[in-house]
Amino acid sequence: MSGIYALIDCNNFFVSCERVFRPDLEGRPVVVLSSNDGCAVARSNEAKALGIPMGAPVFKFRQIFDRHRVTRFSANFELYGDISERITRVLTKITPRIEVYSIDESFLDLSQLDITDYTAWAREVRQRILREVGVPVSVGIASSKTLAKLAAERGKQQPELGGVLDLSSLDASQRAQFLQATPLGDIWGVGRRLAPKLKACGIHTALGLSQMSPRYAQQLMGIHGRQMVAELNGISCYELKALYSARKSIGRGRTFGEDTRSPEVLQAAIASLTARAAQRLRREGMLAMSGSLYFCTNKHKPGFRTFYETVRFTIPTADTAIISGQFTQLLEQLFEPAQSYHRLNVLLYDFIPEHNLQVDLLGEVDPAGHDRSTGRMKAMDAINQRFGGHTVYFAAENLSHSWEPKHQIRSPRYTSSWDELPVARLT
Repeated sequence: MSGIYALIDCNNFFVSCERVFRPDLEGRPVVVLSSNDGCAVARSNEAKALGIPMGAPVFKFRQIFDRHRVTRFSANFELYGDISERITRVLTKITPRIEVYSIDESFLDLSQLDITDYTAWAREVRQRILREVGVPVSVGIASSKTLAKLAAERGKQQPELGGVLDLSSLDASQRAQFLQATPLGDIWGVGRRLAPKLKACGIHTALGLSQMSPRYAQQLMGIHGRQMVAELNGISCYELKALYSARKSIGRGRTFGEDTRSPEVLQAAIASLTARAAQRLRREGMLAMSGSLYFCTNKHKPGFRTFYETVRFTIPTADTAIISGQFTQLLEQLFEPAQSYHRLNVLLYDFIPEHNLQVDLLGEVDPAGHDRSTGRMKAMDAINQRFGGHTVYFAAENLSHSWEPKHQIRSPRYTSSWDELPVARLT
């Protein structure tokens, strides 16, 4: 395969989202914390310079946070997801050939665009996203997705590049120098398991891996190894995935803000997490035939226990009430009053398109009931979309809120909650 790819990579994305509405934090150390405000999941460059690593536990780095006046935020995933969608909308106006790889990364296929200077084009894209959304990005351009990812990372690390690196414009010796300066750990697909194996074979850089025999790479790492060698040599092996590819499963889970022995708390968690999963299922236009419930005690405490069970729905469904009711029945079967529970997950899978519901010979499928269920959920989704999320919800979600993760220093949901919209004052 031949082509030209660009990777649009948001710089310190969660921190950048916070800075959109807090420009006073530019140039200051900022850290975004995980659920329950336990560990660092995003750091500004200034925070990284202080030696704060990814996943840093707050209790171990509290002195550094206080000494250097590090600004901390609880993770605000609703805000981050909305800003990510805004960036995606900007990119789809440039080309429909896009793969949203993660919340802060997207691949673009540029092979069908009339671009004469990729570096100039990339700088214009950076300025457009910064102007329309407010988030700084790095852009890597190359003839394979692996090289584009490496180029974006280098553009982010070296300020003199201005956030842009076009590897397709380099000659053979320049590309070799680039690969020689790229350690194994930076290569997309080389993880903790593969890196020691490659180093044992005397390979320590991307250049060494690119020069490996494809046959030997496949013997050592499977077909993935052969593909990595080809990708590093500019031969594309990874196709661009569709923007909205069909999901095989949808799950939601949370670590509780505080451990609980109350079945009502678990029921509230089931209702809330199921509502979110089912809403996503309906957005995908699918029905679930199966689901699973998982909850557990704290693995860091003695007597760690897990509880897991699956259910096959009588009728494929995307109805929050039906799914939540089935999971609640599983909870009643598994619940042990003496245990103190720490986390709960729900998972939906075995999907079929919503228009593919079939009647059965035994008469268990009720088309009229299914239509009423579908209409009820569509009305609920329409109200929430118009007036804001959680305008209409199931009463079981209000049984308790003590399970919800702690987010005591979360910023407002500036773009998705009417009550938290930013206020502008003219003086």
